[in-house]
Amino acid sequence: MEDTFTDIEVDKIDRKILRLLQSDGRMSNAEIANKVDVSPATCHRRTQRLFDKGIISSVTAQVKPEAVDLSVMVLVGAVLERSTPESFAEFEDAIGKFPFVLECHCVAGDFDYFLKIRVRDISDFNKRHRAQLLTLPGVRQLRSFFTLKEVIENAPLEF
Repeated sequence: MEDTFTDIEVDKIDRKILRLLQSDGRMSNAEIANKVDVSPATCHRRTQRLFDKGIISSVTAQVKPEAVDLSVMVLVGAVLERSTPESFAEFEDAIGKFPFVLECHCVAGDFDYFLKIRVRDISDFNKRHRAQLLTLPGVRQLRSFFTLKEVIENAPLEF
């Protein structure tokens, strides 16, 4: 049986490594080792283990949306016609094909899903809404919320 993150203990040193990588994913192994007070070899082994066990899923760059002409964020609540495993699976398969959808969360409450979407402007959203979002399988209702200000975004996990 393959080990997963539930099979290993994340100790104080691992947590320090994780915090440092969340704050700066470009930090070198030597810098991290120095800050957590372990040898570079130990730090590399620990970091590799965190990747291998799936505790660190990836290291990515955060691109400023305005720099690539995607300054408008829209949150969309979707309600499906039916609450069946098949309708949820069909929706999830279809929504994954839209690259402008940054996140999709299945939720409890008034909506079945919340989508986080980035577009150029309201006209761009309107076009995508009519041509793509409204064609999603099993959707009964979509409610759109235009973000006025992003107060907290991509905050690191606090542990």
